[in-house]
Amino acid sequence: QVHFVESGGGLVHPGGSLSLSCTASGFSLDLYTIGWFRQAPGKEREGVASIVGSDGSTYYANSVKGRFTISRDNAKNTMYLQMDNLKPEDTAAYYCAADAGGGLLGVRIGERIFYFASWGQGVQVTVST
Repeated sequence: QVHFVESGGGLVHPGGSLSLSCTASGFSLDLYTIGWFRQAPGKEREGVASIVGSDGSTYYANSVKGRFTISRDNAKNTMYLQMDNLKPEDTAAYYCAADAGGGLLGVRIGERIFYFASWGQGVQVTVST
């Protein structure tokens, strides 16, 4: 059964950094496309970043390009989202996701649409003075 444990959220000042972690179980991260999306209250879901399982290529939303970095540690079956130079508009619940499992969630990240089958419970990131 696919399961995620997310951590690393919190409150940070504008310009600060946070690193999110997402440890997966029930499947191997390196075999699947993985990613992060976020959702703020009253706003639409927004894709943030992804790593394509077949070739390791990465995609980023224009709003985070140059500030966020997605990565994975296959030995730990964990994916990460390093977020630098955070802005108040980055405030949202962040979810890790993968195209492993039984669901179907379409998310646009950059110029591509990804379909994730499972996702975590979400972790809150708040950027505020």
